Amino acid sequence: MLSEARNKLLTEVGPGTPMGGLLRRYWQPVAAVAELADNPVKPVRLFGEDLVLYKDLSGRYGLVERHCPHRSADLSYGMVEPSGLRCSYHGWCFDQSGACVEQPFEDIAAPDVRFRDRIQITAYPVQAHAGLIWAYLGPSPAPLVPDWEPFSWANGFVQIVFSVVPCNWLQCQENSIDPVHFEWLHDNWKARSTGGDGRAAPRHLKLGFDEFEYGLVYRRVREGADENDPLWTVGRVCLWPNALFTGNHFEWRVPIDDTNTLSVGWFFTRVPKDREPFVQQTIPYWYSPITDRATGRWITSHIMNQDFVGWVGQGAITDRRREHLGQSDRGIIMMRQRFFQDLEVVAAGGEPKAVIRDKEANRCVRLPIIGRTLLTEGATREQVARGGPRGGDVPRPGFPYLVGQPEEVRRAYDEAMGL
Repeated sequence: MLSEARNKLLTEVGPGTPMGGLLRRYWQPVAAVAELADNPVKPVRLFGEDLVLYKDLSGRYGLVERHCPHRSADLSYGMVEPSGLRCSYHGWCFDQSGACVEQPFEDIAAPDVRFRDRIQITAYPVQAHAGLIWAYLGPSPAPLVPDWEPFSWANGFVQIVFSVVPCNWLQCQENSIDPVHFEWLHDNWKARSTGGDGRAAPRHLKLGFDEFEYGLVYRRVREGADENDPLWTVGRVCLWPNALFTGNHFEWRVPIDDTNTLSVGWFFTRVPKDREPFVQQTIPYWYSPITDRATGRWITSHIMNQDFVGWVGQGAITDRRREHLGQSDRGIIMMRQRFFQDLEVVAAGGEPKAVIRDKEANRCVRLPIIGRTLLTEGATREQVARGGPRGGDVPRPGFPYLVGQPEEVRRAYDEAMGL
């Protein structure tokens, strides 16, 4: 049970807050590369700040404050130029560093004054990697964008999926270290709600939680399995500080503000060996809804949509003073303790957990992966038909994680997999 003050310390992420300051020290995925190819200017809200993400005509990315310092016009309606983003109201232009590089009338009326040199807006570094656009909102110097091992895998179909979840980021992330919810939210409840025969899913018999360099790992043994099962020997990764990694996909929980979270999913499926070599020219992206338009209720048909129900049902910011944590919640307690430790480290001027600055250490960073062989070497049609090793996500029709996959993405996936 957390006090109100300690709960606020963990959940508040706006400018000037300790947790906001901690999370800003990590690169956050905020959009898809293909998204800015479709539309080069995108309004975004991150950590309580209203910003504009753009790609200029020279191919450079920028992330700047939302309102022009001249007359507060909305820069998300601006125009991209070779040198940056131009305000559509009076033409002031800003580069990716936030410097004003042109003021059309002022430059003509008083060229010697160079008024533009006095104007600077807030700007943050942006990089593209693995089909995602990453932003860093923390202090300089920025660390490296993590080069996680799956980003280097070949012969796979990748898709990026976004959802806006109306609750605090921490109750989303705590799901990453909560194994027992699989038994109930994804197995028993799913079966009951779809007219199942009432048979209960295998129960959890044993849980283990460990900390490693890049996060926490949870391990579990369920009925019908033992400690030789990869769910115990390898486990799943709660990736620090705000992601889940299951072997075939990542889920980042990026704070929009205190009561809204951007869910960013990066999904990899290896093509069967008879479809190799496969080269994906463009990584598609799409947005998944979380409510049913007809009923206004949360969608429950897909895995992550079921997670969303568990998160938002706690309220916009859950009151942790009401909790009664048990043995299954040891991982959640570990997570919170590590966050409190990191907050103390940062307050003392130190570096928090899992920040990567060494280029050699950042080459194809390995994580615990169930089904690694399938993901890195592929499988034959016969192996695919048998379901493949656990956790490998063999090719199969449909997308089980989130609702609303566009038809063109489904067709591209089916073609890649030979379905």
